[in-house]
Amino acid sequence: MIKAAFGIGMALALSIWSVAAATDIAGVGASGPEPLYRRWAAAYASPGSGQGGGAVRYMAIGSRGGLKQIKAGTVDFATSDAPLSPQDLDRFGLVQFPVVISGVVPVVNLLGLMPGQLKLNGPVMADIYLGRVGYWDDPRLIALNPHVALPHAPIQVVHRADGAGTTLAFTTYLAATSVDWKSQIGSGMDVAWPKGAAGMGNAGVMALVSNTPGAIGYVTAAFAREGHLSTAQLPAVNGTFVSPDLKSFSRAAASADFARAPGMAVSLILAPGPSWPIAVATYGVVPKRATTAATSAAVLTFFDWAYRTGDATAAQLDYVAVPAGVKALVRRLWASDITGPDGKPLYAPK
Repeated sequence: MIKAAFGIGMALALSIWSVAAATDIAGVGASGPEPLYRRWAAAYASPGSGQGGGAVRYMAIGSRGGLKQIKAGTVDFATSDAPLSPQDLDRFGLVQFPVVISGVVPVVNLLGLMPGQLKLNGPVMADIYLGRVGYWDDPRLIALNPHVALPHAPIQVVHRADGAGTTLAFTTYLAATSVDWKSQIGSGMDVAWPKGAAGMGNAGVMALVSNTPGAIGYVTAAFAREGHLSTAQLPAVNGTFVSPDLKSFSRAAASADFARAPGMAVSLILAPGPSWPIAVATYGVVPKRATTAATSAAVLTFFDWAYRTGDATAAQLDYVAVPAGVKALVRRLWASDITGPDGKPLYAPK
């Protein structure tokens, strides 16, 4: 298996267990779950993990880049916040499965703003990104935030530069709440942004918002936490404003019916009740038929370990673990659908 080149600061070069069976694995894809893979990989390589596995290297290149590489067979696994259709899974001989659920959150850089104090909604954010709402003291923003001292300062728009599942979730939400956004821009892993600065990955957007007074952007919750960025509340489907936190993400996750969804592909945008309205599941993607049995078996061993021991770490970073029943369903999928070069199963549920 050809390994992707890993840049300094993005690669996770981890020490290898001193056993003959140690197998390194490499994955690329969504930047949204990158903080979690970083933590999981470090824990997996530690002597206390009990795995005896090799290094797990993960590079965040965006969901589109990850899917491109796993289709080409140049990495051992990919991740994506934008699930493939059943047709594409069959066409490229791939299996996908949900790993964790999180939220895409608006982040802002406004001096004097308390964390979580600002309220936004879909139509207003759509008009900000369309260039129609250009200052923070616009009457529509004041109406949403009557008790917040909003400055007369230009709004600096920030968006993703790469094809991203985070962008798909964000623009799907805007298209669902703004007729003009839906008709003029639409939704996708990348769109024709009318204005704004572009950052590569969640980390790039986080950096631009952090360094730009008056900026607004969107990132996965873990990056808002890492960057100490101010997040905004959004209205849930039931009309109540909710904060982007583990509680509202968990409410959205509870509505996911992975068992009935073809390819386990679900949408959590505008989930019912007092849920975070831009929740997203992130997926692992692996080949159905392995080129190298040992490598594919090592990938499944890592994800099985993450399912068994990684929930607490996920929660610390504002990711919601998938339920035990979904994990059992995924393990059965691995056992039935993933084989070695000889066609024999590589995984047996324990």
